Amino acid sequence: MYVSLYCLSFLFPANYFSNLLLSLGENTISFISENIVVVGIIQIFLFALMYLWHQLRLKKQRKSIENEFYDKNQEIIDQKEKAEKLLSNLLPKQTAEELQSTGKVSSKRYRMVTVLFSDIHGFTKIVEQMNPEDLIDELDKFFMHFDSVVEKFNIEKIKTVGDAYMCAGGIPNKNRTNPIEVILAAMEIQQYMKSMKINSKAGKKAIWGLRIGVHTGPVIAGVVGTKKVSYDIWGDTVNTASRMESSGSVSEINISGMTYMLVRDFFICEYR
Repeated sequence: MYVSLYCLSFLFPANYFSNLLLSLGENTISFISENIVVVGIIQIFLFALMYLWHQLRLKKQRKSIENEFYDKNQEIIDQKEKAEKLLSNLLPKQTAEELQSTGKVSSKRYRMVTVLFSDIHGFTKIVEQMNPEDLIDELDKFFMHFDSVVEKFNIEKIKTVGDAYMCAGGIPNKNRTNPIEVILAAMEIQQYMKSMKINSKAGKKAIWGLRIGVHTGPVIAGVVGTKKVSYDIWGDTVNTASRMESSGSVSEINISGMTYMLVRDFFICEYR
């Protein structure tokens, strides 16, 4: 044992082992340092990837939220436009705007309004003879044409009740020409009904005759109801126009003395 150690000490210098250990330690430290640098670079790279992935995920979520918000907002806008369009079909434009802005509509008095009433002659008998679907189709066709005519002459449609159609000129925008405009509209409506009567005879269908009554005078206009709102007019002028219609002749326009005084210079009228 002593010989072996002695031999080793004889074969190698005294500082050999210490230098060897020092060299190994330096290599180990260098290796570890290099690996620490590599590991650090990898960690930084992984952290960068995770950061980028997180940012992309946030961007994607933000885009999804923005798209959802846009869709919801657009849906609200579309629903609002539909509601406004529906309201404008039910009410005059000024009245609809007032209802939307204040939640209520104030009644207004008009001194000169021309009211038109129309009614289909013998409608009860026609109802008994016609198929319900055909009846509604015919009424819808007539009233759609009436709507286009009154819109053409800036007349306000008030309502339809069964086979009766009611409109008025001079509301909600006041003017002095409404008696003439209503008479022109009534003439065009009667001309349309006469042409339909000729077609009905040719096709052996039910013949539709129309009575029209017109009167000019003061009315009160406003909105009634809170759920199913409707624009309506009241006053003796409305009642007189209704009587003009009921006492008139089929395919003719029966006007009151007041309306006659306002339109006699523009139309040829016959006293009944």
